[in-house]
Amino acid sequence: MEKFDGDGKVQSSIDPIIPIDFTPNNKKGPNVTYKFKWIHLLIGAFAIISFIAGWFVLTAKSIFVEIDPITAQIEIEGGFKVRLGQRYLIRSGSYKLTLRNDGYHDSVTQLLVSTEQSQIHPFVMRKLPGIISIASNIIDGARVQIDGVDIGLTPLSDVFVEPGDHQMTISKERYLDYSETISVEGRSVVQRYQASLEPAWAMVSLSTVPAGADVLVDGEIIGATPVNAEFLQGRRDLTLKLSGHKAWQDDFDVIAGEDFAIPTVQLEPADGLVFIRSNPSAASLTIGGDFMGLTPLEVALAPGQNHELTFFKNGYHSKKTTIRTQPDQERELNLELDPVLASVSVIAEPVDAELYVNGEFRGLANQSIELMAASQQIEIRKAGYVPYTTEFTSRPGLDQIIRVTLKSLEQARQEQIKPVIATAAGQPLKLFYPSAFTMGASRREAGRRPNENLRDIQLERPFYISYREVSNSEYRLFDSEHSSGTVSGVTLDNEAQPVVRVSWNQGALYCNWLSEQEALPPFYQVNEQDEVVGFNPQSSGYRLPSEGEWAWVARTEGSGNTVRYPWGDQLPPPENAGNFADVTARQYLGEIIFDYDDGYFATAPIGSFTPNQHEIQDMAGNVAEWVHDFYGAMGSLGGVEVDPLGPEDGQFHTIRGSSWAHGSITEMRLSFRDFGIEPRDDVGFRIARYLED
Repeated sequence: MEKFDGDGKVQSSIDPIIPIDFTPNNKKGPNVTYKFKWIHLLIGAFAIISFIAGWFVLTAKSIFVEIDPITAQIEIEGGFKVRLGQRYLIRSGSYKLTLRNDGYHDSVTQLLVSTEQSQIHPFVMRKLPGIISIASNIIDGARVQIDGVDIGLTPLSDVFVEPGDHQMTISKERYLDYSETISVEGRSVVQRYQASLEPAWAMVSLSTVPAGADVLVDGEIIGATPVNAEFLQGRRDLTLKLSGHKAWQDDFDVIAGEDFAIPTVQLEPADGLVFIRSNPSAASLTIGGDFMGLTPLEVALAPGQNHELTFFKNGYHSKKTTIRTQPDQERELNLELDPVLASVSVIAEPVDAELYVNGEFRGLANQSIELMAASQQIEIRKAGYVPYTTEFTSRPGLDQIIRVTLKSLEQARQEQIKPVIATAAGQPLKLFYPSAFTMGASRREAGRRPNENLRDIQLERPFYISYREVSNSEYRLFDSEHSSGTVSGVTLDNEAQPVVRVSWNQGALYCNWLSEQEALPPFYQVNEQDEVVGFNPQSSGYRLPSEGEWAWVARTEGSGNTVRYPWGDQLPPPENAGNFADVTARQYLGEIIFDYDDGYFATAPIGSFTPNQHEIQDMAGNVAEWVHDFYGAMGSLGGVEVDPLGPEDGQFHTIRGSSWAHGSITEMRLSFRDFGIEPRDDVGFRIARYLED
């Protein structure tokens, strides 16, 4: 076969045969040979990156970190993120978020990215404190408080205060407080404040006739008249004192900045002071027809004029005298009263018995004797017989006889009058044969109240009175549902504590209930509504003690003297003197006995403290006590009151004795009197009864 070359020429049809080398391939499959090139690596890497980027875009969440302030620098740590403008592409998870901005506290917090596709995460940065300076006009050293916290005295500078509104108060003695609400910018911004303090006084001028009087404002001397002085604002007490003249006193309101003058004060000459005594004492005194009280007493009399004094006393002739004093003079007046005598016949058995009057031997008892028309202690005695003693008041113009038959000692023993009895509720009562005494307090006694007028009392009827106050357990035998309650979270209702929160009427009903248990005639008369409407004074049934009985047991001694306080005549009370308002109740009560601790906040178990001179307990302290009498503030206008049971009627009943809530000098005294009718948490009662005839 012919072949043509590229130029169209005929080539030979026979080509030479050239042998080649041949090596058999022992490998299975096709034989492929690869040659490395860099372009292939780049393409692969691009493909991987594209895949990862696509995957990240598809799985990442769009996050907007909303920061206040918007100028804050944001740093997110903990994973891959892409910022696109104000947003970030970031996958779900927890990241560390750091925020920085001038004027703000750096903030490091946690950024939690949820599975939601688009999210907003707000953050508020905390401002740095502001820097303030405070000054006050006129004066330095004014006290500055911000939101009630003391920060120092003016002038103040470089004080760091948290941003926001704050109440600033600036105060200084003798100046009005300055108060302002300040807005602190914060962010270390410096702010300055200037306070204008206004004086808290006014100028007050005053003068007196005569001049030279000491001027006391709220008890402090500020000068002598005439005077022009600064008075602090508020209610001020003004007193003017000048020797030989009466003190002048007034109170008035001072308004800062409003100066004023007090009209000239005409000082009056001082009264003369007269100390008046009589023999005997306790005589009624009138001056110019006005009742002044019972001797001994102290009276102030206008100087330069005559004053007519008249003395009265039962059993004595009245006597008049005239007295004249000088300004600021002190003097004494002693007056002897003449007794009024009356004839009294004494008839006694046995016939050789002896007669004693006020402890003085007057011969054999069977005689007629001149006695003063006043209370006299009559005693008839004979060896081997029980003495007879009585307080006797003779009456001029009347035929009076004292008849006495003495009892032999054997007769007395046979009578076996029990000195101590017990109620059906188990309460022990002690028997007393009382005597005459004076109830009330002298006008000179510290703490005396106007309702404590002196009264001459003669207790003739023997009586029993309970050693202790009625307890909760004893009262609940009568009223099982009664509760004495609590005070300030402390119980008053334990069995051994004295019953409280009972009215006077409830106490009287309890007494009638006790009488019923022992078949005694009831003392109190009660209507269908269980209201006490009267009483039977002859009944020997249980009752509340009369005020006279209570005072006699509380105050008298065997010698006839009276004590001022439960423990004696001096303050402070000794240890274990009674249950009073002590240091344990200082957070609850206004007035207490300092340095005294009886161990109880409120009431104590009955009989916990030292008994009195008659072995009777809690006559003062623990609880105050209802007594039988209607309340009245009048004293004796003459004569002796025999076995008094108080006014015939009234709105309130008398309360005697102090309680756990009392701690003042006035209340601690045994002559202290109170009144009421409704229950109180510091008022209970004890019981009494007359000795059966």
